[in-house]
Amino acid sequence: MTKITMLLMAAAGFTFSAPVSKDLQNLPATAITDVIVQFKTTPTAAQLGKVRAKGGSVKKQFKKQSATVVYSLPTASVNDLLLNTDVTFASMDRSLSGKLDYANPAVGAPLAFSSGWNGSNIGIAVIDSGVNSSHPDLSGRVVYSENFVAGETTTADLFGHGTHVAVIAAGNAAASTGSGTTMAFRGIAPDAKIINLRVLNGQGAGTDSSLIAAIDRAIDLKITHNIRVINLSLGRPIFESYTLDPICRAVETAWKAGIVVVVSAGNLGRNNSTGTNGYGTITSPGNDPFVLTVGATKDMKTASRGDDLVTTFSSKGPTLIDHIVKPDVVAPGNLIIAGKVSGSTLLSAYPGNEVPKEYYLNSNSARPSSDYFTLSGTSMSAPIVSGIVAAMIQKSSTLTPDLAKARLMRTATKAFPWSYTFTDSATAGTYTITHDIFTMGSGYVDMNAALNDSSTGTGAALSPKAVFDATTGAVWMNYNHLAGTSVMWGSNVVWSANVVWGSNIVWGGTLMTDKIVQGTNVVWGESTVAGFNVVWGENVVWGENVVWGETFALALSAQGDN
Repeated sequence: MTKITMLLMAAAGFTFSAPVSKDLQNLPATAITDVIVQFKTTPTAAQLGKVRAKGGSVKKQFKKQSATVVYSLPTASVNDLLLNTDVTFASMDRSLSGKLDYANPAVGAPLAFSSGWNGSNIGIAVIDSGVNSSHPDLSGRVVYSENFVAGETTTADLFGHGTHVAVIAAGNAAASTGSGTTMAFRGIAPDAKIINLRVLNGQGAGTDSSLIAAIDRAIDLKITHNIRVINLSLGRPIFESYTLDPICRAVETAWKAGIVVVVSAGNLGRNNSTGTNGYGTITSPGNDPFVLTVGATKDMKTASRGDDLVTTFSSKGPTLIDHIVKPDVVAPGNLIIAGKVSGSTLLSAYPGNEVPKEYYLNSNSARPSSDYFTLSGTSMSAPIVSGIVAAMIQKSSTLTPDLAKARLMRTATKAFPWSYTFTDSATAGTYTITHDIFTMGSGYVDMNAALNDSSTGTGAALSPKAVFDATTGAVWMNYNHLAGTSVMWGSNVVWSANVVWGSNIVWGGTLMTDKIVQGTNVVWGESTVAGFNVVWGENVVWGENVVWGETFALALSAQGDN
């Protein structure tokens, strides 16, 4: 997953009569803007028609989220629209982007595959830059394709990201099984079906509204193609609480419709531009407590998971504004070999990431593979988990999203070293990683353990909220932070905090001791540290405080920890 550079206009002093996002408030009154408006209920034809009199138009209304409407209109006219008491929130139609060989055995996929758990007949909706159905490893299994990029019609992957993601989740290694093969690049669920919903253009850019529309379509096609998993290896900055964020609302709709939504955490773990040492950098919609948010590990180029570590670039929690404990789990995402797209933007930018044929074929050929390419990022970690979930649902067809998430978190490995220091050979930058709850979540996914877990439970598997006590300096985990929602955690021994997050991470069930974020005072709560207000401040908006470089994003996505 890559980062987004958001250009904010100078504040115009314009006030609104209803809640609106800060980035919308900062636009000049004369600007023509695409605005996502959330109503309490589905708006009437009369309500929709009012905008035309103000020089605007209704651009899009969604089928599954009929109370959400995209308007194009002058900023000054937004206020008139918000005078309607049925409006709950308005925000800009923002930009978003999504900039195996050892990973496969590291999560236990070969053993699962030998037992027949390969994702057969399960649909994984890859909402990304497109998926090239011509890739040999996906041949015949891309069962539906649709474009949601405005002004374009192609469903092909011009950026080169979505195909890579799809092959990680469901590639069958058809192109890497020639004579003398020592390691086939098989995906996690090689018999799963891929539903290609293209929302990112050839530069890896898209919009909130395109993502919402694609999620809407995935829900609509759930029965037709047995879509049980949505993979989102993309994201953008957090601008408001997840309870108001339109793309968070969309992923929750899919979750409640019975689809597991797997989201990359973000690649900002090295970002210290606001003094947080990478804490508080989870991107949206990975900040939503319902979804399964995935950080990245590096498999150290060994099949054993015993030497694996969380990457330095993997984004860390808690989430801004809401302080949700994220990521939920971590999975391999460093230097992952998967599907290549000839002529794509990523390949053109990083031709050195092509995989030599001699790496997997006994041909002694240094010529680059026509089918495989190396990328790094939490974008690569998410489809590994999507593939695992597909296999879990193949085995237990009635598995709910909440129980799938809970089992993955319960069975995740907690055995990481407390900390390590890494020096990047390319940048000479040195980074220290502490394997605390905001870095690794509940731990490292274990496919075999998750498949063999039969634990049951009721309620939602909401990611907990971290609550900072300014008086004592303690941070608590609140499992019941969403009013009216019953939660699974803490209800019995099976789902206790110590079982799910590990006894060395959470002590006493809810109290986080100083061992959780040892030496990380920014997160722990030392107000004298510059980054404290960035993480724990309630009015923080990334778009106003952090400048993200697109060049750095692409380089990180290509090179990773090396």
